[in-house]
Amino acid sequence: MAKWLHSTSFADLPSHLIFEVLTSGRLSARDLVCLELTCKMFGGSHELYPLKFRSLVDFAAFQLCISHSIYSRMGGDSQKQLFDRCQGKWKRVFRFLQLVEKSSNIVETSEGNMQIATGRYHTLLISKASVYSCGSSLCGVLGHGAETTQCVSFTRINFPPSVYVEQVSASHNHAAFVTQSGQVFTCGDNSSFCCGHRDTSFQIFRPRLVEGLSGIPCKQVSVGHNFSVFLTRQGHVYTCGTNTYGQLGHGDTLEKSTPKVVERLVEIGSVIQISAGPSYVLAVVNDGRLYSFGSGSNFCLGHGEQHNEFQPRVLQTFRLKDIHIVSVSAGDEHAVALDSNGFVYTWGKGYCGALGHGDEIDKTIPQPLNSLKNHLAVQVCARKRKTFVLVDTGIVYGFGWMGFGSLGFPDRGVSDKVLSPRSLDCLRAHCVSRISTGCITPS
Repeated sequence: MAKWLHSTSFADLPSHLIFEVLTSGRLSARDLVCLELTCKMFGGSHELYPLKFRSLVDFAAFQLCISHSIYSRMGGDSQKQLFDRCQGKWKRVFRFLQLVEKSSNIVETSEGNMQIATGRYHTLLISKASVYSCGSSLCGVLGHGAETTQCVSFTRINFPPSVYVEQVSASHNHAAFVTQSGQVFTCGDNSSFCCGHRDTSFQIFRPRLVEGLSGIPCKQVSVGHNFSVFLTRQGHVYTCGTNTYGQLGHGDTLEKSTPKVVERLVEIGSVIQISAGPSYVLAVVNDGRLYSFGSGSNFCLGHGEQHNEFQPRVLQTFRLKDIHIVSVSAGDEHAVALDSNGFVYTWGKGYCGALGHGDEIDKTIPQPLNSLKNHLAVQVCARKRKTFVLVDTGIVYGFGWMGFGSLGFPDRGVSDKVLSPRSLDCLRAHCVSRISTGCITPS
């Protein structure tokens, strides 16, 4: 028996077993392409799949697509449009879906799993489930204790034993961390209750467990100026901190000392992603609808006016056109969204070309970024007067204010404006997996 197993190759297995391996979810789109190119078995004819599919791998990619959480929630027209934009190749559709999903989480690199988050004067780095920080320790945001005022190099933050951090978000005066078990830790200035602790008599210089979320596993946190937003694994949103503009989403302007669930979003559906601006919030629901609440300044809420919204309100621009949003990024003065077909939309303050439409005109509602319509975008990132877009080929596009060279174009002055998307050629030699940008300015 052992001899038979030793002499049997993968190609000798029945087709249905090979197919189960291909569709197990453990293989990437790149793996599927490599298999098809290196082994005739995966590209040959099998009775297992319909003739309309080019190969066993092609059929496997199709099955992986239709079972994917993003694709399965898209409407029939959107699915067809994505298939056409991918030149009728299911492997590319699957690759797009994986890249969108990957850019929202920790990414795998040659140095291990990593994520970077940037505040105003500091940077936080997750590497192999440990967190490192550097920069200025204003209000304790570096998490190294009261004795540390700054770190010129990345220094590991001490968390309790067996605590492995999975996601981090940084503002100018506080930070929040989500662990693999779903626990949330915060540090920094808690005078506004933004760290989720009732005691505001002192600054929190080391990461501290948010007890108000005990027994409520979280998967994402996003922090704004003096408030925090938590997304649970059940798809519920909790908020705490300052609430001057209704950015906590509870229908009032009362601050919350500990995290409280946003009831309106519970009624609406399961939220899959959140993004906090300085004083407003964007929330993506699993059916592709986008909601916003908080400060309406600079048209960041996307409703066509600058009224504050004290409860989540759907963006009608996307709803009426049946546009399925998969991710968003809330900038200081503008916002950017990505739909399920890889199209990008921007709205808000157009100063310095941050919206990428070739001008500096404000956009009161989301507008498609037509200059990138021939690319499949997989991640969008906005902050202070600048925007970055990552496409499926690994190329990064940037536009907006150069701001001390922060867009990364060496041939432009430190105060120049880039009004339309331009590729960062200095990164073309690398396949970028995720982008992050910093500098939140209090409003």
